Amino acid sequence: MDRRGVLLTTGAAAAASLGGFRTAVAQPWQPDISDFDKVLGEESAPVSIVEYASFTCGACATFHTQVFPEAKEKLIDTGKMRLVFRDFPWDGVALRAGMLARCLPEEAYFPFVSVLFREFTTWTQAGDPVAELRKYGRLSGLTDAAMDACLENEELIDRIVGLRQYAEATYNVTATPSFIIGGTLREGVLSYDALARFVEDAAAA
Repeated sequence: MDRRGVLLTTGAAAAASLGGFRTAVAQPWQPDISDFDKVLGEESAPVSIVEYASFTCGACATFHTQVFPEAKEKLIDTGKMRLVFRDFPWDGVALRAGMLARCLPEEAYFPFVSVLFREFTTWTQAGDPVAELRKYGRLSGLTDAAMDACLENEELIDRIVGLRQYAEATYNVTATPSFIIGGTLREGVLSYDALARFVEDAAAA
């Protein structure tokens, strides 16, 4: 599961010169990434950061509207880091938001996430937040029938809930947003400068 313990060894010649012992070089921490994860950035990026967020979390919306655009431009798009975005739903509304996002084509996922955080107040404070979510789904190309099937998908529910359970059990995540950087849990809204510093430190580790 956790790749923190993965080591690379030197070649046979180096081993022989050390009396048969191999030197071990620790690699920068990388998370286990499954086909269910949503990843933004190059696979070759030296640093991977896991973000746990709830779509009904105001602090998550703050990060994604005030910090993330600069981070994407200066860290992700330049190949310095990649983001692994994982749902950590606090309630049924957040769960349904995550489900609708995942029922969109792959290329539409992160744009939809951005819209939900940008329009956070509009839909979360509506009398029927799920009805508002469906409006965004229609604008993104989902039919009502597709959304009905999506929101009734028990396997999808289990997998998203499983992301939260994994975060709690593996990283002791108890708040959102939470970031796993270099294997260390960082809670709360990070400023761009703090995030950039953490990325730099993780790359040098």
